[in-house]
Amino acid sequence: MKIGIIFGGPSREREISFAGGRTVYDNLDKSLFEAVPVFADSLGNFILLDWQYIYKGTIRDFYPPVEAVPESVHQLQIYLESLGDLTDEELDAVIGKVGKRIQPHAFKQYFDFAFLALHGPYGEDGSIQGLLEWYHIPYSGSGILPSAIGIDKIVQKQFMASHNFPTPQYQIISADSWADETKRHEIFNQLKQELGLPLVLKAPHQGSSIGVSIIKEDNFAAFSEAIERSLFVKTISKEKWQQMSEDQRLFLIKQLTDIREGIGMPVRTENGTVIHHPEQLLEVIKRLFSETGRDKLTLTNIESEAYVLIESFIRGREFSCIVIQDPQGNPLALPPTEIIKGGEVFDYRSKYLPGLSRKITPINLPQEKIQQIRQECQRLFLAIGFNVYARLDGFISDAGEIFLNDPNTTSGMLPSSFFFHQAAEIGLNPSQFLTYIIRTSLAERLKTGKDTTKMLHQLHQLDAAIKNKNAARHDKIKVGVIMGGYSSERHISVESGRNIYEKLSSSIKYQPIPIFLTGSAEQHKLYIMPINIMLKDNADDIKEKVTHFEQGHGHHPVLEQIMNEAEGITATYAGSMLREPQQLNFEQLHNLVDVVFIALHGRPGEDGALQAELEKYHIPYNGSGIASSQVTINKYETNEILRQNGMHVANHMLAYKQDWVTDAEGFYQKIESNFAYPLIAKPSDDGCSSAVKKIKSRAELEAFSSLIFREGEDLDPQVAQVLSLGFKEEFPNKEVFLVENLISKEEASHFLEVTGGLLTKYLPDGRVDYEVFEASEALAVGEVLSLEEKFLAGEGQNITPARYATDPEARQAISDKVKADLKKVAQTLNIEGYARIDAFVRVKGKDEVETIIIEVNSLPGMTPATCIFHQTAINGYKPYDFIDRILQFGMERTKKKGTGTVMGVGQ
Repeated sequence: MKIGIIFGGPSREREISFAGGRTVYDNLDKSLFEAVPVFADSLGNFILLDWQYIYKGTIRDFYPPVEAVPESVHQLQIYLESLGDLTDEELDAVIGKVGKRIQPHAFKQYFDFAFLALHGPYGEDGSIQGLLEWYHIPYSGSGILPSAIGIDKIVQKQFMASHNFPTPQYQIISADSWADETKRHEIFNQLKQELGLPLVLKAPHQGSSIGVSIIKEDNFAAFSEAIERSLFVKTISKEKWQQMSEDQRLFLIKQLTDIREGIGMPVRTENGTVIHHPEQLLEVIKRLFSETGRDKLTLTNIESEAYVLIESFIRGREFSCIVIQDPQGNPLALPPTEIIKGGEVFDYRSKYLPGLSRKITPINLPQEKIQQIRQECQRLFLAIGFNVYARLDGFISDAGEIFLNDPNTTSGMLPSSFFFHQAAEIGLNPSQFLTYIIRTSLAERLKTGKDTTKMLHQLHQLDAAIKNKNAARHDKIKVGVIMGGYSSERHISVESGRNIYEKLSSSIKYQPIPIFLTGSAEQHKLYIMPINIMLKDNADDIKEKVTHFEQGHGHHPVLEQIMNEAEGITATYAGSMLREPQQLNFEQLHNLVDVVFIALHGRPGEDGALQAELEKYHIPYNGSGIASSQVTINKYETNEILRQNGMHVANHMLAYKQDWVTDAEGFYQKIESNFAYPLIAKPSDDGCSSAVKKIKSRAELEAFSSLIFREGEDLDPQVAQVLSLGFKEEFPNKEVFLVENLISKEEASHFLEVTGGLLTKYLPDGRVDYEVFEASEALAVGEVLSLEEKFLAGEGQNITPARYATDPEARQAISDKVKADLKKVAQTLNIEGYARIDAFVRVKGKDEVETIIIEVNSLPGMTPATCIFHQTAINGYKPYDFIDRILQFGMERTKKKGTGTVMGVGQ
C-alpha cells in the first residue's frame, strides 16, 4: 500500500511537521507499506520530494535551494515566502531542484492513502482533509468538522462550555480594538478586574505554544508585548533602535523573523508596504528611522491573528493525553502524562529538546483521579466527534478540578513525542502504532459512505497483509542497541539509540533490542528495556524507571488496566512483548544478540572501555576499535598525533585542577601568557559540544574554571550566568580541561566551519578503504555550535554540501582537498566503521586550502536531524542503508579477527 506522507506546510510549526514526517517515513513497516514523501511548501505547493532531502536537519537547509536564495550578508533565516512573488516558471525551477510538483487531482497516481503529519492552519483545520475527500483519497486522523473545531481555540471554548466541560474564565480581544491606542490601558484594567492576574494570552489558531504568554505582574508594557506576540505584531521604538549596537540590531532581526518565537516573514508596515526578505527588513528599519520623524515602527505578519484569547491562570499540574479509537470504534484514553516544565510555558524548545522538561507517565496522582482525567478526555473525544486519535491537553487544579484545553487532531510525531511515548505504554513501538493508525483511519473513512467499494478492498488487503506478517517467521539478525550512559551527552545518546532502534525495527532484515547502559566507569550495568521505557523522555527518566522496577515496584495499577483494555490491539500489532526491564551481563548479551550498535557518546562508548568488554566475548560492534577509540576520546592526544603527522590543529594546552587549586592566579596567568582572548575552553575528553565555550575575558575564564573544577554536582547560578549557560545546560565536572586558540579567518578569502562524515569497508585483499562524504557547512547562531544546533530537528542550519566557492568546479576542487585531509586524519588515527570529523576551512585560493581539525568523533550522533545523514544521502545511502553498512563492517571485522586476516589501511 502506497502511503503518501504529507508534511511541512505553511504553518509556523512546519519544521516540527517536517521532522515528524521524517519519523513516519522511517518507521512505516516496510513489509506492509511503501512510503511516498509529499512535501507541502509554505505557499501550499505539493512536491513529490526526492528522498534524500527528508534527511536534512531543517526545511531551510534545502528549500528553497541555495542557488535560488538571494545573498544574505548576515546569514539570516530564509524560507520560500521571503523570495517574493515568483512566476509559475520561477517556482517550477525552484521546485525542480528538490522534486516534482504534483497537483491534488493527480494524487491517486502516486499514493493510495495520505498520512497527515501537518500542523496548525491548513493542516489541522479541515482544509487538507476536505481536499483529500474531494479527490477520494483516504487519510489519517479526524475528519473535516472535528478538525475545524480542534484548530480554533475560541470555538473550542464555546463548544466545551455548551457541553458542560469546566473551562477557565476568558475574554477575546480583537486586533481592531487593540489598534485603538487610547483604549489599551482600559482593556488591561478590565481584564485584571474580570479575570485577575496572572493572565494567559494565546494566539487562537496556533499549536506548539506559539504565541502564548503568561503575564504574572501588573505590568502594562509586558502585557502589550504579549498581545503583540499573539497577534504576530512587533513595535520597534526609534529610541531603543538607536541605542542598539549593530550586533544587537542583527539579533533583533533574527528574533523577529523566527517563525516560532518571532512574527516571521513577510511583514507589512503601517502604510501597507510588504517586506519579504530579512535583509530588506533591516535596511527598511534603518532608512525609516534615519530619514523620517517617526518615533516607532509597527510590523505585522501578513498572516497575523485577528483575535487574542485571554484566559485566567489555572494553578495546578499540566498533563497531555492521547486518545485512540479501539477496534470497536470506542475512545480509549492512553495514560495521561504530566509535564514538568522548566519555565512557566511548555514552549517550543521544552516540547522538542530532550532534557528541558520531563514527562511523567502516568501523572503522579491517586488512581481515581487518573481515571477521572481519562474519562473526561474520552468524553471530550466523543463530544467533538474526533476520529482515530487526538491529543488532549489540560490542567488539574490544586482543588482537583480538571480543565481540558486545546484538543489537537494531530500530535507532534518526533520519536519522543506524546504520540509514541503513550502508545509505548500499551506495548506498541512506533512502527506498530503507525500501522494501527493507518488501519483505523481507513476503517473510519469508510463510514463517510464515499468510495466504499475501493476502500473496503484496501482494508481487506491490509488486514490480510498484517495477518501474513504475524504468521511469518523471519530469521532476523538481532542487534543490541546500547544507549544512555552517564555523561553530559546521555540525553543525545538516547535520541541516537532510539533513532537506530526505529530505523531497524521497521526493516525486514534486523530485530533491534533496546539496551540501556548506566552505572559507572568501574561497573557498567546493562538492561534490556521494554518499549515504553525506551521511549521515556530522556536518559534520567529511563534510569529512574529501571531503578523503580529494580526495587520491586512493578507496573502502576492504571498502566496494568490500560494494557488490559488495549489487549485486542497489542495482540494483533505487537504480539508477545517484554513487560519489565531485565538486567544482563556481557556473557548473556553474547547469547542474546548477533551484533551491538553502540549509540553512546563521550565516556563510556567512545573511549574503548565498552569495546574491550565486547571483544572479550567476540561480540561484533560498530565504530572504531579499542586503541583508536582510546586516542580519539582524548582531544589533546588526538591533536598532538595529528600535528606530528603534518596536519593543521589549533594551538592548545591542558589546564589542570591541581594547578588551579594550588595557585589560581598563576594558573590564569599561564593561560593568558600563551593565549589571547578570545580563546576556546572545553573538556578534553567529552564529545559533541558539551561545555565548549568561547572565553572572552578573565572573568569568563575564572567562571569556566570554577564550574568545571567544582567539588559538587550543582552549578553556582551566579557563575553560570557569567558564561550565559542555557536552561538545564549540562556542564561536566573534570580534573583537567583543554585550552585552544580561537581559529579565525586570518587572510583567507573564505572561512567556514564544516563537519564531515566517512564510512569504511573492506577491500577484497582485506585492507580498509575509506569513503569520505561531502562535508556540511555548520552555521552557529551563538559563539559555538550548540548541542541543539547539531542534533535537534528545526534548530541550527547545516548546508550540505559546504559552500566553499560559488563556482561549482572551484567548489568541488576545494571539497576534494578537504576530503583528502579528512581521509588522512582517519588513516592516521586508524578510524574504522564510520566517524564524524569537525574542522575549520580557510580558502585562500583554489590551490591553497587549509583544513584545521577541531575534533574527531568515533561514534557520531545518530539522531534523526544529524547532518551525517544529509551527507550519506548525496552518496545514495538512506539512513537504514548507512546503518546496515556500519553493522556489516562490524560483523565482518569480528569474523576476520577470528580468522586473523585483518590488514592495514587502504590507500
